[in-house]
Amino acid sequence: MLYLDNAATTPVRAEVLEAMMPFLTHRFGNPSSHHTTGESAAEALDDARARVARVLGMRRSDVVFTSGGTEANNLAVKGIAIAAQIGRDAGHLITTPIEHESILESASYLMRVHGFGVTHVPVDSSGRIDPGAVAAAVRGDTALVSFGYANNEVGTVQDAAAIVAAVRSVSPRAAVHIDAVQAAGWLPLSMAELGADAISIAGHKLGAPKGTGALGVRGRIPIEPLLHGGGQENGRRSGTEDVAGAVALATALDLAEAERDADAVAVAALRDAFIAQVLRTVPSAELTGDPVHRLPGTASFTFAGTSGEAVLLELERRGVVSSSGSACAAGSDEPSHVLLAMGIPAGLAQTAVRFTFPHGLRTPLDAVAAAVASSVAAVGS
Repeated sequence: MLYLDNAATTPVRAEVLEAMMPFLTHRFGNPSSHHTTGESAAEALDDARARVARVLGMRRSDVVFTSGGTEANNLAVKGIAIAAQIGRDAGHLITTPIEHESILESASYLMRVHGFGVTHVPVDSSGRIDPGAVAAAVRGDTALVSFGYANNEVGTVQDAAAIVAAVRSVSPRAAVHIDAVQAAGWLPLSMAELGADAISIAGHKLGAPKGTGALGVRGRIPIEPLLHGGGQENGRRSGTEDVAGAVALATALDLAEAERDADAVAVAALRDAFIAQVLRTVPSAELTGDPVHRLPGTASFTFAGTSGEAVLLELERRGVVSSSGSACAAGSDEPSHVLLAMGIPAGLAQTAVRFTFPHGLRTPLDAVAAAVASSVAAVGS
């Protein structure tokens, strides 16, 4: 079976498992405990924090370990917005309609519960955000702009630095958060280059276990914690830290960063050959997302006249595992909100299939493209 749903999750890398194992066994201490076992765990946690901060181009005190990308996004969107609202009237948030549910639902919560105004800046037919449109949406009370660096369904990559610069040109006060969950390992994450205030990552997209993630948030940005208790993570996320998870995330991120440039070039070449073969051999196939500005490991299509779920079943019969879009929306009968926001009709959106390739891929995908062609033909016949 060939697994091509790596945007949903990835297997844990052997190096990551080896690095985290001591903190599940003999170095099991609570990093807040003031004895040698706890201090050993605290040293490992501090080292992991420094390693993540180095990749993000931030200070180690800027890194908050979380349970994954969803929590990191919730902490960024709710935490920054609510902190900005304290002592002021209800504020304003800017995002787009193609974001991950953790951002869209957090924005909805702020609107319903805290009275925030929310502006969803539209995207074009390839899923790209116009930096000028974001700047035009900024108001005097805008607390936060939050957007994804790379889309989880179609792989479209945003000009993140240009969007941040556009916001800065009209408002030095509005904070900018980047959801880099899908971008990590494929694209540069240095906040010195991106210029944003906060960034989210998730370990299970990189070969670390599920339940690991981090939010990098600059120390000058006020943030209201969502979890209250013992004041861990510099008061921004209470709860006993998962030392093994932090070590795993740092190890996976280091490995991905070291391999990133060569990996992106090699996988993108295989992706492009796969896309060309599918478009050549499947008459109904249409590529979704930006044809140029896209993640190296993502190829997504619609197949008019089919059902995406039926194509997936045929593919699995032929030994290929893929998906119809975000794993977080799996089981829903509704068409993808991402595709709808890009102007794709609802009926066509329900024929979508997404292939997401692993880091380290070096094998041509000709057999997969042939399986796509035969699967679509079987469903359409």
